[in-house]
Amino acid sequence: MRNARYQLPLMDVPTKCSNSTSYPMCYEGGSGPLAVIIIPSLLAMTTVSVVALIFCSLHRNRRTRQPVSVHFSNGQQCVSVTTSSLSPPRTQQALRPWELPRECSLEGLKFWQSGCYGPICNGLLKRDGTSTAVVVKSLRDSSNQLEVKEFVDWVLFHIKVCRHDNVVQMLYCQTKHLPMFMVLEAYSPGNLLHFLWALRNKDLCIADPLQHFSERSVFVVAKQVAAGLDYLMSEHRLVNGDVAARNILIGPGLSARVSGLGVAFAGRNMDSAMRQRAVEVPLKWQAPERIMRQLAIDRSDVWSFGILLYELITLGAPPYPELEPRFVLQHLQRSYRMKRPENCGAPLYDLMKYCWMWSFKDRPAFSAIIKLLDSYLHLATTQPLCVPEVIDIFEYNRKAGLCRM
Repeated sequence: MRNARYQLPLMDVPTKCSNSTSYPMCYEGGSGPLAVIIIPSLLAMTTVSVVALIFCSLHRNRRTRQPVSVHFSNGQQCVSVTTSSLSPPRTQQALRPWELPRECSLEGLKFWQSGCYGPICNGLLKRDGTSTAVVVKSLRDSSNQLEVKEFVDWVLFHIKVCRHDNVVQMLYCQTKHLPMFMVLEAYSPGNLLHFLWALRNKDLCIADPLQHFSERSVFVVAKQVAAGLDYLMSEHRLVNGDVAARNILIGPGLSARVSGLGVAFAGRNMDSAMRQRAVEVPLKWQAPERIMRQLAIDRSDVWSFGILLYELITLGAPPYPELEPRFVLQHLQRSYRMKRPENCGAPLYDLMKYCWMWSFKDRPAFSAIIKLLDSYLHLATTQPLCVPEVIDIFEYNRKAGLCRM
């Protein structure tokens, strides 16, 4: 009887397995035939799944590594060559939200000037049928691995620092493959120094409403610059190191933003090669302690801010026009200061001299400068500034101690 009970399932496997809900009974009675069918089926399904996953992964990587199109003004299209990952995972995570979206394109790029890391171009950022004027700072093709890393750090610096209304804004970057670049907003009219030059010799005494720039305008622009510099110091402990009209962007309604943060970026690193950039700042904009190669501090920027005030009220005249750059320090040591410019009221000139105190401890902080500019604003005149002389670029560079603009 015991043998008969065990022989019955072997004689009628389908019936017993189909009607029974006991999985052990089915496996006990039909383990041989079912293994022949199930195991190859499972192996086939596993192989198909693995192949499908590999295909999906390759397809996804191909989409994410698709290069961004960049269109130059001559109609040519530059498509970057995809490379392997150039940044560590943590850096990639920080950069990911800022990477240029696939639906964006850069068009009409025109070379503007050479930057520290490579060419700087003006162009248009197109997205969803709208165009935005931008400045593209790119990394030169011949860069080595160290320069690539430094450029990525330069992008991360902008992501961290450029979060204030009066500091230049970065819109996007591209660091996944070469060529690397970052996209900055392009303010219009743009460079403050060139804007001031354009105001000269245009019959401004007639008070052209489209080109109205007065002493009151100087206060408006200066307050915004001071706010940007105060933010850099109070929030990031950064000394700008190169405060000048050439490094300020001017936009609609005389809105102003601090740009030219290269020296501030270099000052974060104690490496001598990076420190060299701070030495390249023109002498006529540097505080005495900077000229003597002592450590730069925020009050060094205050001195340079006083030079910026002089640039604003003179519509872009070079500082110390009567002095050769190499003789500036010895004159400052003798308490020499620039004379009060024409069209400059006493409160504004007093603020300049306050910024030019020999001891940095006697100079005001930017938070105090903002309050002073507010309190002096009602004393500023609203008549358009009128400077009849046109700027000669070569002569300006010579007097200012600049190699090039």
